Amino acid sequence: MNNISYEEATDKLDNIINKIESGNISMDEALKELDEGLKLIKYCYTKLDQAKGKLTEIKITLNGLEETQED
Repeated sequence: MNNISYEEATDKLDNIINKIESGNISMDEALKELDEGLKLIKYCYTKLDQAKGKLTEIKITLNGLEETQED
């Protein structure tokens, strides 16, 4: 799953939700889809945490540059 983008993961989640909401799948298939959905959600949270960390690093770097220019 590490080779897909955040956007691809959210698209897959949308598809899973639509399949389950349609009611046109068996209980076993719904359970498989739910399992896959949980994996995708975990993956998305990980990607969001990584992005948040990078943004924090950028903010710290920019703040440091601003302080250097003020001196």
